[in-house]
Amino acid sequence: MVEIIPTVVPHSVDDIQKAAAMYRGFAPVLHVDFADGLFAPNTTWLPSIHEGTSLALSGVVLEAHLMVQEPQEIGERLARAGYRRIIGHVEAMAHVGETLAAWRESGAREVGLGILARTPLEALDPYMTQLDMVQMMTISKIGVQGLPFDERSPTRVAALHRVYPRLLISVDGGVGEKTIGLLAAAGARRFCAGSVLSKSSDPASTYRTLIALAESGVE
Repeated sequence: MVEIIPTVVPHSVDDIQKAAAMYRGFAPVLHVDFADGLFAPNTTWLPSIHEGTSLALSGVVLEAHLMVQEPQEIGERLARAGYRRIIGHVEAMAHVGETLAAWRESGAREVGLGILARTPLEALDPYMTQLDMVQMMTISKIGVQGLPFDERSPTRVAALHRVYPRLLISVDGGVGEKTIGLLAAAGARRFCAGSVLSKSSDPASTYRTLIALAESGVE
């Protein structure tokens, strides 16, 4: 089964609500990017302690992608606020295992690790028993939507899939009609879709097209 997940890079909590309203009729999950200007070069809206309890009121399942240095605390806050999936980067944590456990204890139903395009895949090996999924970045830089697809990504996805054939692989960056079939054939099953949906004149139709192309790649 494949899953297309629209993404939003929020400048305020209202941006998350607006994105949820745009996509909730056809996409059950919304992927929210958070960046602190340290691990990722850009800065997004980040929830304060007082704002955290209102974050789950969007009518869709929320997935947090934490492009944040040492993201344990913010991940715990988001999990308590109702985010079902929490993803942090293996490169951004000093104590990866402890952070994953803390998110799960705080209420996250799924926890995952993101990995940058140039990080050796072996960096994930010590944590595989704790993971529900891995999110592979398929662009050379992180933090903004619309960057070009890294052509090495399908080979990299296939390499991880060969070693861990039962692992759920998500991909993020440059996902579109020309790339999604290649990524699906390589072993990816979740696809974070940013500008391909947000810039579409008919996001629902584009979403359905991406689903069909991904399913064809799996076949």
